[in-house]
Formats: sequence, C-alpha cells, structure tokens
Amino acid sequence: MLTLPNLLTLSRILTVPLLVALLWPEEVAGVGQGARWTTGYALAFGLYCLMGITDYFDGYLARAQGTVSKLGVFLDPIADKIMVGAVILMLAATRDIAGPHIIAAMIILLREIAVSGLREFLAGLQVSVPVSRLAKWKTTFQIIALGALILAGAVPQFPFVQSVGVLTLWAAAILTLITGWDYLRVGIRHMD
Repeated sequence: MLTLPNLLTLSRILTVPLLVALLWPEEVAGVGQGARWTTGYALAFGLYCLMGITDYFDGYLARAQGTVSKLGVFLDPIADKIMVGAVILMLAATRDIAGPHIIAAMIILLREIAVSGLREFLAGLQVSVPVSRLAKWKTTFQIIALGALILAGAVPQFPFVQSVGVLTLWAAAILTLITGWDYLRVGIRHMD
C-alpha cells in the first residue's frame, strides 16, 4: 500500500546512498589529501535534517489520516536503522567518530541489531514491546549526536559543535544500554 506516509518512509531509505556519498572520505571525493569537503558535509547535514522531518511526518500523517499500515509499521524502524547505521559507519570511516568514541557508536549499532532481532523473535510469539519514553529520549540524543557530528564537518571553525556531538553520542549510548536491557528482560521472559 503506497500511501503518502509509506512513500515518505521509502524516500528515507532511498536517500541513504546520497547521504553516504556526501559524507564520503575526501581522498575518494577528489578534494585532495588533508582537505575537508565542508560543502559535502553541509549538504549532508541538510539532507539528514530533511530525512528527520520525513521521519516525523510519515508517522504523523499515517496516524492523522488513519492510514497506519503493516508496511509502514515494518518499514519505519528499518529506515531509521539503515540511516543511523550508514551515518555511524561513514562518520567512523572519516574519523569524525574516533578513539574511545567508537565504543559509544558500537554500543548504539549493536543494540539496534540486537533489539531488531529480539522484536522479530517476540513478534513470532505475538508479543508486542512498546517503545518506552526512555527509548524516545535515546532516539532524540542519537539524532542530535549524529546531526551535530555531520554539522561539525561543515563548520570545523566551531569545535564546540563536535563536542556537542560527542557528548550526546555518549548520552545516547548510555540510554541505549539501559533501554536495550529493558527489551532483553522482556524477551528473556518469553524464551525457553
């Protein structure tokens, strides 16, 4: 069912390769060794914000129009995970996430994979795990962190933007551990 909300969700998935291309390492992009393609980061930040806006509106429109569909429920979290995973991988490849901060990024990636598997397992048992308020805060910090880290590549003259990105990345990682444990506790109750 290709409703407007589902088309918005699909647009997020189809836009990920463009986002990756804009964040591509400068040596490959032809900018030159040691140079930073700030324009690419600026465009990536704009695209990332647009993707976030479509994420909000696909859910809002589906609920407002009464067109919540199984396809939308299936695709929305996948679109989110594809975008987050791609951005984290690219920011690690470009060393915008580096050193000990890789640990925070790995915690987020591993939790996304584990919770996806757990939700799939529980769905087979017809057990629903609602998204908690804390999980929504985790997502908020994650979105801010990745957006700030992309923006930091566009405005290297403002190092505080990178600091905001790193601090919120760690905040998201800590909340990721807490909410991941909450999901795991629910899942364990339904395992043999």
